[in-house]
Amino acid sequence: MTALLGDRVTTGSAAQQRESAVRARVAELEALLGDPSDPANPAGYTALLEADRAAVPFAAGEALLDEFGITDEYIPRALGGRLDAMDTLVRIMRPVFRRDVGLAMGHGMTTFMAASDVWTAGSSRQRHWLAGLLREGGKAAIAQHETAHSNDYVRSQVTARRGPDGYLISGGKPMVNNLERAGALVLFCRTDPSPGSRSHSVLLLEPEQLTDVHAAVTARRIPVGLRGCRFAGVEFDDCPVPRSALLGPEGSGIETALRSFQISRTVIAATAVAALDTSLRTAVRFDREQSGGWQSRGIDGGRTGAALTNAFVNLLLYDSLAVVATRALHLLPAETSVYSAALKYLLPRVLTETMYDLSIVLGSGFYTREGTLGIFQKHVRDVPVLSLGHAGTVACQATVIPQMPRLARGSWFVEDEAPSGLFRLSGDLPPLRTDRLALACGRDSLSATMLAVAAGIDGNSSVERALRTLAGQLVEEFRDVRGRVLRLESAGSGAATQPAKFALMDRYALLLAGAAVLGLWDQGRYGPDPFLADPSWAAAALHRIARRLGARVADLPPECETRIRHEVQLRFSTQTSYDLYSTPIPG
Repeated sequence: MTALLGDRVTTGSAAQQRESAVRARVAELEALLGDPSDPANPAGYTALLEADRAAVPFAAGEALLDEFGITDEYIPRALGGRLDAMDTLVRIMRPVFRRDVGLAMGHGMTTFMAASDVWTAGSSRQRHWLAGLLREGGKAAIAQHETAHSNDYVRSQVTARRGPDGYLISGGKPMVNNLERAGALVLFCRTDPSPGSRSHSVLLLEPEQLTDVHAAVTARRIPVGLRGCRFAGVEFDDCPVPRSALLGPEGSGIETALRSFQISRTVIAATAVAALDTSLRTAVRFDREQSGGWQSRGIDGGRTGAALTNAFVNLLLYDSLAVVATRALHLLPAETSVYSAALKYLLPRVLTETMYDLSIVLGSGFYTREGTLGIFQKHVRDVPVLSLGHAGTVACQATVIPQMPRLARGSWFVEDEAPSGLFRLSGDLPPLRTDRLALACGRDSLSATMLAVAAGIDGNSSVERALRTLAGQLVEEFRDVRGRVLRLESAGSGAATQPAKFALMDRYALLLAGAAVLGLWDQGRYGPDPFLADPSWAAAALHRIARRLGARVADLPPECETRIRHEVQLRFSTQTSYDLYSTPIPG
C-alpha cells in the first residue's frame, strides 16, 4: 500500500468546503461533550474524576464518542471512513484530549496506533477486515512495549517461529492497552534469532485465532496515570496462528514500526497540546475566582500573570512545531522522521515547564483531585505517560542524532526553504504516501525557513525590532550547532563525544521549534487571526527558546507581554481554545 489516505485532490472552493466540514465536525463533538465544569454533565469533570478514582473506563464519555462515530476518524476514506489528513485527525481529537487524556487514549488513539500499522503494511484483505471491525464499534490493540528492556522494542521477548500451517508464538507482553476488549491485536515479535534489521515481523491477530490453552491474558495493571485505561498482559505458549496473520513481508517489522512511529508519535504528541490547554484554562479560572484576575491587580498581573503568560507562550511554541510536523507528513514525508522525533522529544520538557509555571498560580490547589480544579492534577498524572514507551525520549534521540552529521554537511544553510503550505493552519494537503516516509533523507527544509524569515523581518516597532534580533540570535545558534556537529564528526565516534551529541540534539530540537514559530508567524501575517499576525507572540516564543539555549537576551518590550497577557484573558472570556486554531469550546 502506498497511499494511506487515497488520491484526494481538491482546490479552491473544494478546499474551503473541506475546512468548513472540519470545523463543523469539531463543533459537533464539542457540543456533544458539553460544558466540562457542569456537575450535572455526564461527560463533565465530576463524572470523569469519579471514573478515574475507580480506575474504570469513562463510560459516559465513551458512549458520546460512539454516538459521534469517532472510530470513522481513524479509517481512511478509501476504506469507508472519514480520515483524509492527519491534521484533521489532530483537530478532531483535541476536544477529547482537552476533556480527558485517558478517554482519548483508551477509547481511540490506541486503536489508531494499531490501525496505522495495518493501513501502512497490511494486505487488502487485512485492511478491509480491520476497517469493518472498527466501523462496527470494535477496538484494536498494539503490543510493542518491552518493559523489561526500557521499551527497546527490538529486544522482543515474543518470538514467532515457523509452524506446520503458520507460526507458533511464545513469550509475553506485560503491558497492552485495551487487550481485554480488542477485536484485533497488532503484535510485534522476533521471527529470526539472528541480529539485524530483518529480525522482526508484525502479526495481525484475531481473538478467535488464539486458544485458551496457548494464550492467556495476565492480570490487569493499574498505572499512576491513565488509570481508566485497561492495561493487561498476554503470555503465549506455542500459540498457533495462520501465516495469513503476517502483516507485510516477514522480516519487515522494524521498518514498518519506524514508519508508523512517524505517524503515531506525531499525531499523539500534537493532540497532547489540548491537555495543556485545559491546564492553562483551569489555572486562569482559579486565578479569577481567587483574586478577580489581572484587572484587579493592574495590567502587569504580577508573578501570577507572568506565570500564565509563560504557560501560554510555551503552549504556542510547542503547537507551532506540532502543526508543522503534522502537515509535514503530507508535504515533506521524507523529512518527517526528524520533525516527528523532535516534537515528541520536546513533549516532556514543555509539559514540565508549563505545569511548573501553572503551579505558581494554583499554589496548594495544585494537589486538588476533586471538582473543576481536579482535572489539573489528573492531567499532571496522565500526560507524562504519552512521552513514554517505544517512541519515548531515548527513541527520539536515537532517530535524530545519527542524521545530524549528514544534515550539517549537505542541508543546513544550503537547503531551499519549506513550502508555505507547511505553515498554514488550514488548506488542502496531498494524500499521505507511507512509502515516502523515509527513515533518513539528509534534508531539513524547515530550518531553511528560519533563515529566510529571519532575513526578511522588517518594521520599526519595538516588538518587531525584538523579533528581528531574536531571530538573528537563533540563526547564529544554529550556525554554532552546525559547526560543533561537524567537529564532532571529525573527532570520530568515541564514547567521549556521546554526551555532546545529546546536548546538540537538544539544541537542534529547540531550533526546529523556533523555525516553526517564524514560519507560522510569517504566514499568519496574511491570515484572519489578528493575534497570530502580531509579532508579539512570535517574539515571546523565540525569547523563551533563546533562554533555554543559554543565549543572552534582552528583556521583551512591555507591550509584547501586555498583548499576550490580554490574549490569555480574552480567550478565557470568549471560550476559545489556547492553541493556534482558536477553536470555540464549551465551558
